[in-house]
Amino acid sequence: MLRGGSALSNSNVDAKELSMKLAVIPPGAVLPAHLHIDLETMIYILEGRVRHELGDGCKLVMENQADDFLFIQPGLPHEVFNLSDSEPSVALIARSAPDEREHTIPYDRGAAMMAAKALETPNMS
Repeated sequence: MLRGGSALSNSNVDAKELSMKLAVIPPGAVLPAHLHIDLETMIYILEGRVRHELGDGCKLVMENQADDFLFIQPGLPHEVFNLSDSEPSVALIARSAPDEREHTIPYDRGAAMMAAKALETPNMS
C-alpha cells in the first residue's frame, strides 16, 4: 500500500523525462514486489525506517532510515516494508520517466525463486 500521488508528472506539467512524488507507506504496510522497466529511481527518505528486499527473488536486504538516499536501477525487483507499527514512512521519489505507472510491473518473487531452484537442480534424464 502506497499513499500519495505524483507531485510532478506529465499529467500536471509539461514533463518529458522526469516525474517526482512524495510517497507515504502507512505503519506496518508493505509495498508489494515490483520493478520499473527502463527507468531509474532515486529515493530520499524523509521520515521513518524501511526494509528494501531487492534483486533476484528479492533476496538482498537493506534497511534504510530518514536522511538515506537510494538508487534503484531499471529492472531491479524490489519490495518495501515499513518497519514501524506506529509511524508512516515518507520519501521523496524521482524517476527518469514522466509517468512511472507506464513502466511499473508486479514482480512474483516466489516464481523467481522457484525458477532459480529449478536451474540449480541437475537434470537426471
